[in-house]
Amino acid sequence: MSGDFDTFETELETPGDDGFRAIGKPIRRKEDHRLLTGAGAFSDDFSLEGQVHAIMVRSPHPHAKILGVNKDAALAMPGVLGVYTGADCLADGLVPIPHSPVPSTKFDMKLTGPGGAKVFDGPNMLLVTDRARHVGEAVVMVVAETKAQAMDAAELVEVDYEELPWVLHSEDAIEAGAPSVWDEATDNILVDTTFGDVAATDLAFDAADHVFKREFNIGRVTGVPMEPRAALGDYNCETGRYTLYAGSGGAVRQKGEMAAVLGVDREK
Repeated sequence: MSGDFDTFETELETPGDDGFRAIGKPIRRKEDHRLLTGAGAFSDDFSLEGQVHAIMVRSPHPHAKILGVNKDAALAMPGVLGVYTGADCLADGLVPIPHSPVPSTKFDMKLTGPGGAKVFDGPNMLLVTDRARHVGEAVVMVVAETKAQAMDAAELVEVDYEELPWVLHSEDAIEAGAPSVWDEATDNILVDTTFGDVAATDLAFDAADHVFKREFNIGRVTGVPMEPRAALGDYNCETGRYTLYAGSGGAVRQKGEMAAVLGVDREK
């Protein structure tokens, strides 16, 4: 997987004797020569006039209350244009990034929370305000004229943390009395759903000659691009339109998320 920005191109075979144009035919790749010869377009290949750079100050703790942020030293650094916290996001009316962990198509099985309740999807804040809930969560954003200046200033931001109890393994997180990540979901269980005829299933197992039990551990799956997660945003004051340059296959989804966070129309 790469963050290349070029559109996906394919070349379909011409119709053969069987009359099929694409079905059952190999699709020839057209992008290989461009990528192998260094002509791909990645995030670092884009540069706009007057662009500035942002660096995030991230939580070193898996669970910690944020007592305060001292940004005076960072603001005094050369080239620094601003140091922003979650409080600044709230004051500017920026809302959490919309997301849903529950499949929404009519063909998917409907998932519920414990006891049939609605699944609680914790708000995905741009910058957290009250407490950090995982290592690496963004707490402060430093903006400067150059990347080096932003990185230097970020090191001077002082965040006062009060470390809270935490657990490492998911199995421990659902044990009774485990520290909760969200006050709204004190048992840390996101989904607890039962499908089918429970009584008939229990009866079938009770009547079985042999019952096998097995525990499955499903590893984490995530996209691993060739370049780090990066993006370039541009706002045109004359047209009032926003443009995001980002290596992603979800342009339509990101458009909706940005419009919701910024509170602007999708057409912008």
